[in-house]
Amino acid sequence: MKRVVAGLDLGSTGIKVLVADEDGTELLIRQRPTPWHAGPGGTTDMLAEDLVATVRQLLDEVATSLPGIVGRPDVTIDALAVSGMGETGFLLDAGGVVAAPAFAWFDPRGREQVEALPPVLRAQFAGHTGLPVGVQVSVMKMLHLRDGGLSLGGLQWMNLPEFIVLTLGGRRAAEYSLVSRTGLLDQHTGALWADMLDHLGVGESFIPGLVDAGEPLGRAELGRVPAAFAGAALTVAGHDHLVSAVSGGAIPGDRYHVSMGTAEVLLRVIEAPLSFDARERLGARLINCVRHVVPGQYVLVAGVKTGLLMRRALQLFGISDAEARTRLDEAVVAIGSRSDLADAAIEVRGARNDDGVLQLTVRADGVTPAEAFAAILRHGNDEIALLIDAMDREVPPATSTLLTGGWTGMRSVREARATVLPGVSVSTHSQDTALGTALFAARLLEAHRTWTVAS
Repeated sequence: MKRVVAGLDLGSTGIKVLVADEDGTELLIRQRPTPWHAGPGGTTDMLAEDLVATVRQLLDEVATSLPGIVGRPDVTIDALAVSGMGETGFLLDAGGVVAAPAFAWFDPRGREQVEALPPVLRAQFAGHTGLPVGVQVSVMKMLHLRDGGLSLGGLQWMNLPEFIVLTLGGRRAAEYSLVSRTGLLDQHTGALWADMLDHLGVGESFIPGLVDAGEPLGRAELGRVPAAFAGAALTVAGHDHLVSAVSGGAIPGDRYHVSMGTAEVLLRVIEAPLSFDARERLGARLINCVRHVVPGQYVLVAGVKTGLLMRRALQLFGISDAEARTRLDEAVVAIGSRSDLADAAIEVRGARNDDGVLQLTVRADGVTPAEAFAAILRHGNDEIALLIDAMDREVPPATSTLLTGGWTGMRSVREARATVLPGVSVSTHSQDTALGTALFAARLLEAHRTWTVAS
């Protein structure tokens, strides 16, 4: 009898649970909206109790539905892995009490702290961390909280997946790919960056012990989880975009893996960290060079906020259901290159990874939602082309692309990206990140873990 595993994906838009057997065959998927609270000026945060409640509701729903699907009333989950968005986490005291809300990675708070960063840290930031300086990096949110009066003494930072593993009964740990998003990890040494810790006013204990993705972190405890999950082996799978990338097996070194969610992320796998100078050059172009979820590997991660722009465009157009979205998609495809509008009729801004504010300037009559959406796709292509040019200066150009994520369901999106990315194909999985996370859970059941995944 095959054992059953689950992957929990804490995404920017939705939280998903995918249940599979240990061979990776999908059995069930359930999803709920991520419980953000929107505030003025684009501020977006989340309360720990809301996240925990949402996860528990999902686990309860899975526990209720699974027996009927697999035909076994006594079915249990043998292992559970958790992945999720980067840059977002909670500050906890020694007793597990959360000291502040979690800020979304696209929350604008921290701008003053970016501007106040000492010149020497600013100059060295990308070279050490592999990240560009900006409000998206977790340490800027930590500095914002500190400067707002929160004492960081005695607290620890836990990224969302690590926090959820803790709440389910696992031990405290900090997974490398997620800590890579904080601005506190030196990418060349693999150790915490002492100068940034000093600036923050904390010691190395501020981050729990560093572990690889997939490291066993304990077992789920009854009472914290429904009975079907009690005793499940727990692990953190890592940063969601990177987990998505390994859901179909090892990524060839000459391929772009493009994860199209709220953020659209282009990912390249490399076998060793680039030089300090190369990380600086890439950081200046808003490109990351950080740890992969596969031990010993690194990734170039180039992101644009096109998914966020497209989502806000649909909201602006009053499109909230699948049928209306399909009609828009068909209208955008029909436009193709035959638009009657002048070239400057629509101007779009906001896709850069340090922006995310949809700006539409309309200079002519006759601009339909389809015309505007097509312009947003072209704007995304323009920003992606700049990122590709920057990466091609540091590593050999990619020759193929695999598109994954929710936005690939729109033909207009697929066709737009095929004009700027090489050799585009589309993943056949409905939820690549959740599946990849479930496969990390399956590895916990293996006597000898391997990074070879059957596609």
